[in-house]
Amino acid sequence: MKIVVAVTGASGSIYAKVLLEKLEELKDQVDEVSIVWSDNALTVWQHELGNKDYEKYNFRSWDKNDFMAPFASGSSSYEALIICPCSMGTLGRIANGISNDLVTRAADVMLKERRKLICVVRETPYNLIHLKNMTSVTEAGGIICPATPSFYSIPKTPEETAYTVIQRVLQLAGLKAGGYKWGEN
Repeated sequence: MKIVVAVTGASGSIYAKVLLEKLEELKDQVDEVSIVWSDNALTVWQHELGNKDYEKYNFRSWDKNDFMAPFASGSSSYEALIICPCSMGTLGRIANGISNDLVTRAADVMLKERRKLICVVRETPYNLIHLKNMTSVTEAGGIICPATPSFYSIPKTPEETAYTVIQRVLQLAGLKAGGYKWGEN
């Protein structure tokens, strides 16, 4: 499986961090991971996590304006795009078919090719425009997975709490991610 991860400037860099760490652990299920960072994603990561660990991941990174990336075309073999966290601005552009950068173009490709688009939205509260954009993306075939953690597993750290969301994201992408399952643990 080939996966694209897009990280936008919404708050919630810990979700991106945990996602990238888990994808490294699942390398037996994933052939390739490509990453696209928005300009604000790196700034928010540094502010929220206090480091530049985004530089340590051994995945191919693409410039947000590089439309020559393979997943900018439906002819590529990428099977999923996970936008984590997904800003409401990014979601709004996707919902309205505005492909102004590699993230929104890749999302457009996933939708038109009926592949997995998973948007880990991170905003609160939602306004009516947010909700309508979530509806539009869902009706087009995307999956809205709010960055809303669960507490069934009694997480003890911020990373464990974030993993309750990322576990669901990985399952939605078609990966066996382990973790807590209600009534099975």
